[in-house]
Amino acid sequence: MGQFRRQIFVVLCLSFVFSYQAWAGEQLDVHDGSAITITSPQNGATVGNSFDLVYSFRKGLLADHVHVFMDGKYQKGFTGRFNDVSFGPHTVTVKVATHDHDMVTVSDSINVVVR
Repeated sequence: MGQFRRQIFVVLCLSFVFSYQAWAGEQLDVHDGSAITITSPQNGATVGNSFDLVYSFRKGLLADHVHVFMDGKYQKGFTGRFNDVSFGPHTVTVKVATHDHDMVTVSDSINVVVR
């Protein structure tokens, strides 16, 4: 019976840790089965100052949607196309997020050069 109580205690502790992380708005260090892959443009591509971003996304247990970033800046309301991007190198990152907008540790990034 002691081992059963220990297992229950461990499960309760883990539940508390995960619920605290989600409540605190931190990045969740949990792989929940999500997957994200940027399919276009290719990493290292040269693109025009307006270009489409295409990715494949598989939801996991916690995943709900993705957030898109360019050069570390969140692209609120992103609709799939970058417009009027300044010339030069840029990094595009797509991160998986929960319903509450906490980031899950699943992401993909590419580098492009705008000409």
